[in-house]
Amino acid sequence: MSISRSGLYFQPYRDAAPGRWTAEFALDYASMVEYNRLTTADYVLDSEIMRASLQLGRDLGSNTFAMLDVSVGGAYAGFMDGFLDWYHGLLGIKVSERQKRPRDQFLYLVQPASGTVIQRSPASFFLNDARLLLGLRYSPLVQSALSLTLPTSTAPDGYGRGVPSFGLLNTVRAPVGQNLLYEGSLGVGMTPRHGDLSAYQQEVFATVSSGLRIRLWGRQSVYGNVFYHSPYYHDTALPALDLRELSFDFGWIVGGQRGREWRLGLTEDLEPAGPGVDLVFRLGRKF
Repeated sequence: MSISRSGLYFQPYRDAAPGRWTAEFALDYASMVEYNRLTTADYVLDSEIMRASLQLGRDLGSNTFAMLDVSVGGAYAGFMDGFLDWYHGLLGIKVSERQKRPRDQFLYLVQPASGTVIQRSPASFFLNDARLLLGLRYSPLVQSALSLTLPTSTAPDGYGRGVPSFGLLNTVRAPVGQNLLYEGSLGVGMTPRHGDLSAYQQEVFATVSSGLRIRLWGRQSVYGNVFYHSPYYHDTALPALDLRELSFDFGWIVGGQRGREWRLGLTEDLEPAGPGVDLVFRLGRKF
């Protein structure tokens, strides 16, 4: 529901890499359950989502760079519900929304206020919207980037944007002591309305993020990043869609030579209140 509207995201500061290509590979696998059955509207999302992305970048000059991001995805009934029931029980967490749904069955249904029922289909493998990025480093601490996503998605309705989206992503990076690095961002963007939910779609968006990376020893680090996104929809009568989004990414990084890194992380959905993205496993490699 979110990625089909906004092209904004957190873009880390890109260090100069004159005369060579850089590449980053990321694999995300998420389990999610949203169960919003209200008097006037319904929104149920019970699915497991995969995304594998490759980002290529190259410096155009001493302070400018370009990047291309392509990715594939999938949306499935999945296999993790039993594990998550055990995981929640171990932590003493009760997720009533998950208990209302049968295990490992897919459902993606939206019925806004005064609207018709829209039911999306699962898809085992599809191409996502591609992203082009043109960036400028003002200093070793600050950069800006113009982002353009193209409607290249081959997924069923409800997964791609269907139209180009635009964004301006600003990032600041500041060392805080010898082993602590701060990185924050501010983004604004626009995506034209499109599709069967266009009457409820926001067109202008904003993001703010703030995070820390702490070096523990050698090239071992941990990180945490809080990410805010303005509402994607309005007047659906569904708080899960009409309210802001707030999430927390955290994980572990193993550094290598010439900026190479391995990353292993998790994402937890903080707001809107109630289950959303239940758990995201993230594996990344930077070359």
